[in-house]
Amino acid sequence: MEKTLHIGNEIRRELLRQERSVAWFARQLHCDRTNIYDIFSRTNIDLQLLVRISRILHRNFLREWADAIDITVE
Repeated sequence: MEKTLHIGNEIRRELLRQERSVAWFARQLHCDRTNIYDIFSRTNIDLQLLVRISRILHRNFLREWADAIDITVE
């Protein structure tokens, strides 16, 4: 059974956990605050953007995403 990971929710939760503002996050990503709210609503996200977000928030969302889809390589 495949787990579902809503990546936008996870990013939002991490930002809240770190007590960071949306404005701070937007500055780090060099984008407008409205783009951040768009990211929060996403179930899918561009890989390069996810790498940038992982670095900014110091959390490996890539690994969590891979674990959630349970990729088995033979």
